[in-house]
Amino acid sequence: MQTYIVNLKSEQGVSFRCKKAAASVDLDSDKKLSHSLNVRADITSNYNVGLIIGASGSGKTTLAREAYGDDFDSSDVDYSSPVIDQLNESLSYDECAKLLSSVGLSSIPCWLLPVGALSNGQKARAEIAIRLSKMDDVLVVDEWTSVVDRTVAKAMSQSVQKFARAFNKKIVLVSCHYDIIEWLNPDWIIDCNDNSYDDRRLLCQSYTRKEKISFEVRRLENSKSWKMFSKYHYLSDNSASGLGFYFGLFVGDLQIGYQAFNEYVPWTNKRKKRVLHFNRTVIHPDYVGFGLGMMMINETTKSLAGEYDIFGKFSSIPVYKAMKKSDCWTLKATGFTTSKLSGTIGTSRSPTIRRKVKWWSFKYIGNQEKDKSIAANVAPLG
Repeated sequence: MQTYIVNLKSEQGVSFRCKKAAASVDLDSDKKLSHSLNVRADITSNYNVGLIIGASGSGKTTLAREAYGDDFDSSDVDYSSPVIDQLNESLSYDECAKLLSSVGLSSIPCWLLPVGALSNGQKARAEIAIRLSKMDDVLVVDEWTSVVDRTVAKAMSQSVQKFARAFNKKIVLVSCHYDIIEWLNPDWIIDCNDNSYDDRRLLCQSYTRKEKISFEVRRLENSKSWKMFSKYHYLSDNSASGLGFYFGLFVGDLQIGYQAFNEYVPWTNKRKKRVLHFNRTVIHPDYVGFGLGMMMINETTKSLAGEYDIFGKFSSIPVYKAMKKSDCWTLKATGFTTSKLSGTIGTSRSPTIRRKVKWWSFKYIGNQEKDKSIAANVAPLG
């Protein structure tokens, strides 16, 4: 345990207005314009997630700066450069992809954008990934979730704590928002409002989150909303043709996800059921972290499975891993799609590059038990 002391003091202004305001209530400037923080805490023993929390002016930023020195908010992020280009040069492409996906930035188009072009939620995840790729010790982030709405804040917190524990990283977050505590499940908390320290290292290992967030799947009349989500998808901007069914995922009245089903192969009476393929699965990047992608696929598939055979053919590694763990889906085929990249590299005599992209095909088989892939932290869709 170590004692951390922070003394903050602002000098009273000398203008007529300042003096008049202070005199009107006989203000004791030494007491009212100063703040002291004195707390004993263990922030060095083994941990993955630490939280320094408190209201504005409570001393949390000063405490973090004094405790962590050069590690505090030492950001060298270039807001004009693509996200993926700023990760440590020693990382392979696969390692870059794993790092970005693990912090909840799983949309490949987001990787290619300059950091400054991202939304506030995406930007915070990108900054964490960039800084983590270049640091060996502890990452300290100030003003965590201060500029995003509260559902996005919880998604971001869920992603970062899962990442820290999965990869055994040390991350300390400084925030004024108490609603993220359940989603961060920190190993320790310093509360600068009441000078308290809470060691949760044993508690957080078996902690069960009480708060639930409800999302709702709604049938859409057409594919019009696909335009809002197409920029986050790794394939064509076009909506698939043929017989189609379309769904949206909502938080209140805000649509945060899109799901389509289409009949790729015309039906013949040789088959008992018509065949639909799910496609264009997108969760807005700000809300990644809750496991909503597979939840949306499963819930929408259930509503169609009685009348149709449901398949999915895709190249998304996260979806493949989730389906392999699920009792609802069975792997039917795998292969590669080969296509030419536009142009050539090097001189005019350089051969055209050929790109091979692996794909998987799954069939929905349903199950009698609750799908194990559904994240326990989110209330059932419906």
